[in-house]
Amino acid sequence: MLLPLRPARNSTLSETLEIPLTVLDGPRLMPESGRPPRQLVLLLHGFGASGDDLIGLAEAWRDPLPEAAFIAPHAPEGMPFADLAGRQWFGLQTFTPDELWRGVQRAGPLLDAFIDQELARLGLGSGDLALVGFSQGTMMALHVGLRRRIAPAAIVGYSGIIAGAEHLGDDIQSAPPVLLVHGDQDEVIPAKALELTRDSLAAAQVVVEWHLRPGLGHGIDPVGLAMGGGFLRQAFGGGKPGARTSPR
Repeated sequence: MLLPLRPARNSTLSETLEIPLTVLDGPRLMPESGRPPRQLVLLLHGFGASGDDLIGLAEAWRDPLPEAAFIAPHAPEGMPFADLAGRQWFGLQTFTPDELWRGVQRAGPLLDAFIDQELARLGLGSGDLALVGFSQGTMMALHVGLRRRIAPAAIVGYSGIIAGAEHLGDDIQSAPPVLLVHGDQDEVIPAKALELTRDSLAAAQVVVEWHLRPGLGHGIDPVGLAMGGGFLRQAFGGGKPGARTSPR
């Protein structure tokens, strides 16, 4: 089941449904020590959600990442129908490969610029960055993170899929270590998406650790949450996580 995520303490919330297309903002959580952060973890939510839904990961990862700042930006677009709350990084109607590729191309530059802005604001470099995505947020994390000139420390993708896998070989600029976690009962993005994403990344010489969680649907379970925190801690500590596989 999906972990119940609640707004983190001391977070600053934006007006979720009133964000202009050209602006990204969302809840933030700074180190409890009060000292300037030494890392930035960007949490990218899924379709129909908001940054408020994913900032709860920061509370779970404060212990393994005590020097990190966490930001969960709200995606730039409102949902296409007035009765649907939440945000989207790009519209989804057909879920075809072409639609996903057009979507990440459209939303990617805005997210990339936001990353540069926040790194500069915190006085950090690209190597101090980690991208964490859920579902559509995973598509964004992989698209942008692999195309940054200086590699992020790590990318973590939950319940997602790579968009435009056929373009990766020509477009890739950096190869940060990647962790993929997916439920084998995912009813939204089937588990076979994990295999496609893993194989596409491996073909581009990206080190991938992957885990298929038994009995899990479209969500993040406590085991996957702990995996993500440990992976980020190791990546920020200077060691590169090694490629591993997990049995079905």
